[in-house]
Amino acid sequence: MTNREHFGSRAAVIMAMAGSAIGLGNIWRFPYIVGEYGGAAFILIYIVCCFMLSLPILLSEAVIGRRTHQNTFGAMGTLAPGTGWKWLGLLTIVTPVIILSYYSVVGGWSLAFLFKALTLSFRPENAEAVTGMFSEFSSSAWGPIACTLTFLGLTAFIIFSGVKKGIERFSKISMPVLFVLILVIAAYSITLPGSSEGVRYLVRPDFSKLTGDAFSAALGQSFFSLSLGVGTMLIYSSYVRKEEDLIASGAGTAMFDMLFAILAGFAVMPAVFAAGIAPAAGPGLVFETLPFIFAKMGAGGRIISAVIAILFFLTILVAALTSSISMMEVGVAYMVEEKKVSRGKATLGIFAICLVIGVLCSLSFGPLAGFKLAGNTVFNFCDKLCSNYLMTLGALLFSIFVGWKMDKESVRDELTNGGLLKLNGKIFPVLYFLIKYVTPITIAAIFISGLIG
Repeated sequence: MTNREHFGSRAAVIMAMAGSAIGLGNIWRFPYIVGEYGGAAFILIYIVCCFMLSLPILLSEAVIGRRTHQNTFGAMGTLAPGTGWKWLGLLTIVTPVIILSYYSVVGGWSLAFLFKALTLSFRPENAEAVTGMFSEFSSSAWGPIACTLTFLGLTAFIIFSGVKKGIERFSKISMPVLFVLILVIAAYSITLPGSSEGVRYLVRPDFSKLTGDAFSAALGQSFFSLSLGVGTMLIYSSYVRKEEDLIASGAGTAMFDMLFAILAGFAVMPAVFAAGIAPAAGPGLVFETLPFIFAKMGAGGRIISAVIAILFFLTILVAALTSSISMMEVGVAYMVEEKKVSRGKATLGIFAICLVIGVLCSLSFGPLAGFKLAGNTVFNFCDKLCSNYLMTLGALLFSIFVGWKMDKESVRDELTNGGLLKLNGKIFPVLYFLIKYVTPITIAAIFISGLIG
């Protein structure tokens, strides 16, 4: 087995795993999905999905990763040699490449709007025109492509630096900064005139909005947000030392991710209602709404407006990078360990593939807007394919593999550190029951209903 790096400390493990989970899924995707499915009622379902379904899957991936200390493909080959489970390893290499491709388009948007904030583009005198900035920018060709290229380049640079010097160092700095930034923005957002309606939207459930699609979306969002079913938690866990507590790290990751998503909701939704914009505005929600608010704020204090705008888009950029590096690392680890290429060449190869797909996704907002795949633009097709199907399928297979294919004592050994963690030993029967029965049955039911729906 290839000698590989390990995270240097427990804090590094938690920061890296939380960094993988906390990203655009929390800031960009969560608010508009909440808007589409009725607010607080959706959030309640989302919380249940996180702890009853997503956490057991996260731990399933963690068990496989640390048990083998290998990439996703190699891990399945070690634990189930000569079987069809190798296709799960391949699935979890292809899926993050597709996600990173369209994810980088949104990461590029954050770069562009950070530049606009730094150049004081959100001014009171052009407030009404600000909401059109996103449509004008995203529908153009070269600007978004250049930003996508830059974002992917930043991701590749961190991955090229390695596990400790790249991933660990970036995560340890970025995660505390992210929480401070989102708290500041949320605190300001709820003080805006008209924001109270947005707060009520987030805390007052309307169960009439809960449809089968809402349950499927909540499950998909929890997978997307926690980066489940795509091998990122598996690959990060493969860099975790044997003495670390996987259950504590997994629960902490899920808690931090859920907390950050809710804080992002309070940073965005009150501002949405204050601006009088529809909460179900879709993927461009934060890029249409917040600039309008920043421009309106400028009438009462241009410096404050500029600072908040810069902080917000800096938050989106940093959050995007903490997740994008985990997705690129899955493919890079596979190339290094299975194809025996250098980390530099592997990084360049994954970068190139993601750039090609990313360009097509970016152009789907402009020149390729009329080109449809199964009735969707390239961007929406990739998003729905991954979040509603591939991630769900991957998560289902991981839970089946750990619950039914792996030896129960091997799973217990990983989650209790060979019996040394007594508390984990008491928790294990409940977790194992969730992994073996509750998670696969529930996911399968929602997955099938989504297919036939």
